[in-house]
Amino acid sequence: MRDQGWSWNSLQPYFEKVERWTAPADQHNTTGQYDPSVHGFTGMTSVGLAGYPQSIDSRVLNTSNLLGSDFAFNLDQNSGNSIGLGWVQATVNGSTRSSSATSYLAPKYLARHNLDVLLNVRVSRVLQTGISGSKPTFLSVEYRSNSDGTIRNITAGKEVILSAGSLGSPHILLNSGIGNSTSLEALGIKPTLNLPDVGQHMVDHPLGGGIFLVSGNGSYDKFNQDPSVRQEELQQWNATGQGPLVDTIVDHLVFQRVPINDSIFDSTPDPAAGPNSPHFELLICNGLPFGDLPTTGNFITVANVVVAPTSRKFMGQHNKHLLFNATSGGSVTVNSTDPFAPPVIDPALLATDFDKVAMRTALKNTLAFFATSLWSDYVITATDGLENATTDAEMDSYLSNFTQTIFHPVGTARMTAVDAKDGVVNPDLTVKGAAGLRIVDASVLVSFIRPQTLSV
Repeated sequence: MRDQGWSWNSLQPYFEKVERWTAPADQHNTTGQYDPSVHGFTGMTSVGLAGYPQSIDSRVLNTSNLLGSDFAFNLDQNSGNSIGLGWVQATVNGSTRSSSATSYLAPKYLARHNLDVLLNVRVSRVLQTGISGSKPTFLSVEYRSNSDGTIRNITAGKEVILSAGSLGSPHILLNSGIGNSTSLEALGIKPTLNLPDVGQHMVDHPLGGGIFLVSGNGSYDKFNQDPSVRQEELQQWNATGQGPLVDTIVDHLVFQRVPINDSIFDSTPDPAAGPNSPHFELLICNGLPFGDLPTTGNFITVANVVVAPTSRKFMGQHNKHLLFNATSGGSVTVNSTDPFAPPVIDPALLATDFDKVAMRTALKNTLAFFATSLWSDYVITATDGLENATTDAEMDSYLSNFTQTIFHPVGTARMTAVDAKDGVVNPDLTVKGAAGLRIVDASVLVSFIRPQTLSV
């Protein structure tokens, strides 16, 4: 789909419009940590930098200066050129989280006369209410109260906007009979609209990386290991809005590319958005953010994320269009007529050769980052089997066991051109072949916004 309304130039003004750049909690001087010219300052959602320094910040920046190249410092990775190492920008408002809820559902907005918010309910289906021309109309929503289990319907006057996310939206559509009619009928769900792409073509960011044992006690692991430390830091945050809890777990990240001379490009076209767009990222965490944390010891983790996963297998090129296998990729499906039963999710992580190469390259770059002399008195050894992975085959084996999702799925209600026979929504996000129904969430994205999806 080549709709210029979804291009960088068309969307960038809206990115800035929604953003309100905010000073960090500790009010430190942020000169040289971001570029004000590429940010908005009057929007609804606060964005800012870390408000509490981590003990490794200077090591990270010095390593960037030492290695240069793909590790070179990037003043602002949201400028349109993401490659390099930069300061993480997070949706925070000083010491608190900023989100779609705090931005658009704050008390002053909930008090509007034209807005009603139902709490503790779960939507199960959208219901057909009639026919508009030859199109089925969906203006009713079925939902269940969590308190008493009562199922009710509510009907819209103009249209229903479905925003349940890349897992929830296709799940609701399938339960409503909107999907592959043959599959739904075989399952016992009455088809209402035949859209075979519902729940298909899912793409997700694979998360791999390495965990390293470190010396001293400068990591944030003590927060999770020692209840007294946890209580102290929580009290500090509650009383002053300061301390470690004002930050995310990452102060710096690195966006990088698979080398252009890698043989993978003999069989796979570059999936990135352009030469300034990355294939993977390294998130540097001064601690162990996932898995089982030992009761003693300190760790540093570099999470490796393939931010340009192919997932769908490349089949060739025709008239400058890249062609992918329509049956490959991840999926969200149902195996029950109970609309409240969980969906069946297959993220298809590391399903293609390119994704495996990108993840392995990220891991090699992680090892190179810590191999410099700047980390010799801090990093002791890799752990969890990475310390024994020296060949490509051993790294691939390690990564196949380590890799998981970072919860950024897209594509399960993907957008295609108005005249396309496939897809789920049109460029204006209306559901193909339906009236009164629109989808507004990440499920409509054909592929990832490079380099990273922002979750608010």
